[in-house]
Amino acid sequence: MKDTFNFENELSGKIALVTGGTKGAGKAIATRLLKAGATLIITARNKPENEDENNDFHFVAADLSKPEGSQKVINEVLQKYQRIDILVNNLGSSETPGGGFSVLNDEDWENTIQANLLAPVRLDRGFLPTMIAQKSGVIIHIASIQGKLPLFDSTLPYAAAKAGLINYSKGLSKEVSPKGIRVLTVSPGWIMTTSSTRMIERIAESANSSIEEAAKSVMDSLGGIPFGRPAQPEEVAEFVGFLVSPRAGYLTGTEYVIDGGTIPTI
Repeated sequence: MKDTFNFENELSGKIALVTGGTKGAGKAIATRLLKAGATLIITARNKPENEDENNDFHFVAADLSKPEGSQKVINEVLQKYQRIDILVNNLGSSETPGGGFSVLNDEDWENTIQANLLAPVRLDRGFLPTMIAQKSGVIIHIASIQGKLPLFDSTLPYAAAKAGLINYSKGLSKEVSPKGIRVLTVSPGWIMTTSSTRMIERIAESANSSIEEAAKSVMDSLGGIPFGRPAQPEEVAEFVGFLVSPRAGYLTGTEYVIDGGTIPTI
């Protein structure tokens, strides 16, 4: 059967950078843009798990939670390609301990805000001048439903940082959209990545329960997912692929939620 949704080569001639692009949703997004014909650059702290894939894209090893890591990516990309057309700020992490606000110290907050808010800010600042000069470009900020639905036990700094990213993204769009740059936010809910699978396995083991029961406990902690399951990375990637394409040329300044109905309010 012919694939109705075959948009190969619609990004031909475009140079795209995906942060955190070696695993999870970032890897799925990178794969989606590559299939659409983009020249692909990915950056992460560690090399891709399958090094044979390195022939398909340019990889930059960098810790974007550090200013020098962000500057390394900016310098290397601009030196090699002179510009980028698509920037997907996908990097996100939450490594803070459980136990509520009282166990979180300044370092927990600072590290989380650096990785989830300031890293995108620095990359935007580094690449926007070339986008403005060419009067075109797309910036995608991958946030989270925790920006509106925070979980206090262990991810409060992450939730606060993502809320800041959503606000910043909206403000930036107001400034640069008149200059031809589209800025959009995508806020996923729970995504079934490899790390999520491992988390469920650990929960099941510690609770002496089944994988299905462990997954339900996670969904219950979110208040339930009406669709009945987490998202697949490829589902997020497909939507990002649409947003960066010419087919979404009038979309800017908007946050899109992909959560299977998790957020209970309008």
